[in-house]
Amino acid sequence: MKFQANRDVFSEAVSFAVKLLPQRTTLPILSGVLIQATETGLILSSFDYEVSAQTEIAADVEETGTVLVSGRLLAEIASRLPNAPVRFSTEESRIVVSSGSASFTLLSMPVEEYPSIPQISSESGLVPAEEFAAAVAQVAVAASRDDVTPVITGVQLEVSENSLGLVATDRYRVAVREINWDGGSNTTSEPITALVPARTLQEVGKTFGNAGNISVAITNTDDRELIAFTANKKTVTSLLIKGNFPPVRRLFPDTIENYAVMNTAELIEATRRVALVLEREAALRYSFSPDGLTLEAIGSEQAQASETIDAVLTGDEIVVSLKPQFLLDGLGAVHSEFVRISFTRTENPNKPGPVLITSQSSKEQPGADSYKYLLQPNLLLR
Repeated sequence: MKFQANRDVFSEAVSFAVKLLPQRTTLPILSGVLIQATETGLILSSFDYEVSAQTEIAADVEETGTVLVSGRLLAEIASRLPNAPVRFSTEESRIVVSSGSASFTLLSMPVEEYPSIPQISSESGLVPAEEFAAAVAQVAVAASRDDVTPVITGVQLEVSENSLGLVATDRYRVAVREINWDGGSNTTSEPITALVPARTLQEVGKTFGNAGNISVAITNTDDRELIAFTANKKTVTSLLIKGNFPPVRRLFPDTIENYAVMNTAELIEATRRVALVLEREAALRYSFSPDGLTLEAIGSEQAQASETIDAVLTGDEIVVSLKPQFLLDGLGAVHSEFVRISFTRTENPNKPGPVLITSQSSKEQPGADSYKYLLQPNLLLR
């Protein structure tokens, strides 16, 4: 094999191919990146039996062939090569990578032992890349990071006729967002669901965020449920998480009459300040009244803090205790100047239920997007 490629294009392709590989793997061969030199260019691939990445780039190919090389090492080398074309050649089990006066010799790995990259033939639909990336960033933060319950470490994608819903929960909060979905001729009255690992979906969102449209395919082959995302000659596939995602949408109330509206940035800054005196895992007390919102932290005997900010309250006065980081995660996903915090009710009239965070265009006008973040407060009663 022998080829020459643009340094920046080659480096970006290798970086993309290895980005989703695990930091440690029990099979060293799965840490490799597969490079196929064809008459039309290069195909770079990686696969760890759960997630695959594949991309095509242009190159001047003198000799076609296929080689497997340590992915992260090649990515490190490619990112630090001088600003000159990359020359790549193989001789028996050795690979020479050079650029300018810099030259590296690497050992190749056995190609015949590498698993076959999943191939997706069908297309389920298209989503706007920028909107999809924003929705993933808003929702994935609520997914669990505890592998003990794998079913809630993912983001549930719910495809209907012309919309795609994204839902995530870690039992303490739920995040939901709807975006446009173009199913083309694949429109079906039957809803399609796919439970995708949150980490994989976040990388897809970051990688494809400026791609125009992303092609999404959900398929069942050989008892393997896969989802594939494709844009700009790049494809990421992922095994879906097996299991039943909890029916968390029913937790969202149809109507709420008790809510407060305040400036998003002011609430974020006040929460960060007052939380400074809190001990780990402690909650902040939020008191909503016609006079505004008062934040109080009773950290220890040595330190307390409080702050009051403007808030427009509709309905009854209310006091809730919320973990500041959980609240900040929701506020950080509200892409509007103002935010609405709504208060749900429980069967006990003296005990408010979870709080609902949504965007607000102005003090009077609800936000335009469909983002909803439901947070179960650690309630303080008067």
